This record gives sequence, C-alpha cells and structure tokens, in this order.
Amino acid sequence: MVDAPRPKRHFRRPSVIPGFGLTFGYTLTCLSLIVLLPLAALVVKSSEIGLSGIVAVATDPRVASALRVSFGVSLLAALTASVFGFIVAWVLSRYRFPGRKIVDAVVDLPFALPTAVAGIALASLYAPTGLVGAQLAKLGIQAAYTPLGIFIAMVFIGLPFAVRTVQPLITEIDKEVEEASATLGATRRMTLVRVVLPPLIPAVLTGFALAFARGVGEYGSIIFIAGNLPYVSEIAPLLIVIKLSEFDYAGAAAIATIMLAISFLTLLAINLIQAWSRRRFGYV
Repeated sequence: MVDAPRPKRHFRRPSVIPGFGLTFGYTLTCLSLIVLLPLAALVVKSSEIGLSGIVAVATDPRVASALRVSFGVSLLAALTASVFGFIVAWVLSRYRFPGRKIVDAVVDLPFALPTAVAGIALASLYAPTGLVGAQLAKLGIQAAYTPLGIFIAMVFIGLPFAVRTVQPLITEIDKEVEEASATLGATRRMTLVRVVLPPLIPAVLTGFALAFARGVGEYGSIIFIAGNLPYVSEIAPLLIVIKLSEFDYAGAAAIATIMLAISFLTLLAINLIQAWSRRRFGYV
C-alpha cells in the first residue's frame, strides 16, 4: 500500500503587522512623499542654472567660506557633543544622586525649546556684556558674534542627541561583566577600553551623526549669536535665506544641493565606520 504524499508545511514567523509586500510598499510611498520627492524637486530646481552655474556657486568665495564654517564647526561641535554626551549619559545611568531626575529632564530642553529662543538666550549670555561673555572678555576671549559662538550653539542643540543615543546602552551593560574583568586582573582603564566601550561605539557614532546633521542645518539658534559676518561667521543656511529674499530660487537651491551632497557623503562615511565597528567588535 502506497502512502499518500504528505502535504508540505510552510513555516512562517508570526507577525503582528501585515505582510512584507504591503509594509514595503507603504514604506516606499511614505519615504518618497516625505523625503525623496522634496529632494528631487530641490535638485531639479538647482539644475535650472546648469552644472556650470552650480560649480560657479560652489566656488564663489563667500559661499565657500560659509560652507567651511557650517561643516567645519558642525564636525567639531558634534565631536565635542559626543564626548560630553557620553560623560553625561554615563553619570545619569550609573550613579544615583539628588536631583538626578531633574538633570535628566534638563538634557531634553534643547529639543523642546524654540531655536530662536535658544539663540537669543545664548547671545544674551555670551555677549561681551553678558553673564558669561563678560568673564570671557576679561580673558581676551569673545564668544558671541564669532565662530566660537556658532560652536557653542551647535553643541547646545547637539548634546541631547549624543546623550539619548548612548544612555540606553549604558544602562543595559551587565555590571557582572565588568566585575569579571576586574577579577581577571584587568585595570579600570583596560575594562573601560576593552569591555565597556566596544558595544557603545556604534551608538556614539549614531549620536555624532545626528548632532552633525542637526548642526549643519541649524539656523534659528545660530544667527543670533553668530554675528553673520561674511567670510568670518556666516553660515550656509543664512546664504540660502538671503538668496530666497532676493528671489534667486535657483541659486538658493544650488547652495542647498551642495550642502545635501556634502552631508550625504559625510553621513555615508560615518555609517560605513559604524558598520565596520560593529563587525570589528562583534556587535552586528
């Protein structure tokens, strides 16, 4: 007697949301409407002046200076925010002290504070007659209306990103692993470098990328403290606003396209380094 063939069983991982086709299509639709179409429109608008026109805009001394200020200060501010953000996240995650909840809430204030309000507050504080600016003036340091003021504003808006991306991972680190490392004779420095930091590097890089991206595109909190001096403290977003006020929409789109290209390449490099760090330290 021949046994009837058994029906093939298909095992699928249960999912709460609908299938791949529906969700993937929804993802592409949202991504296209919210991100890709506006960016495509920006590139199309900038193409009205042609490639030679875009090159002329990019090589204009004033535009080149503004791009150097925006991207150079953003990178430095993101690096500073990442370092201080890691320290703040470590303190909030590992220590218990009076007022900890208040400090934890203060970290998020730059998220909720209107950028113009933040700019006015920073300009008042770091102006030569301000509370902090007056003390810096005694040391021969001028913060407001210089690239240093731009740096301070970018660190202010970037710090929360650096803290919030690292803090959850620090909380999840098993302290028993650190204790085991100490038991095996590792010093505190070795434990920090070889046990604690490796799983945190991808998160630190994520915070760095977010702080950098926010700093490059920031406008409201910077113009009040920057001074907006051409070739000194003028940022690229301000040039875009100036072009728009002059009804030079193609020129504004060209500057924005240049910023978009540089930002994309920078963020791509950061993501590649992040992927390498995951493979290097075994956290895929």
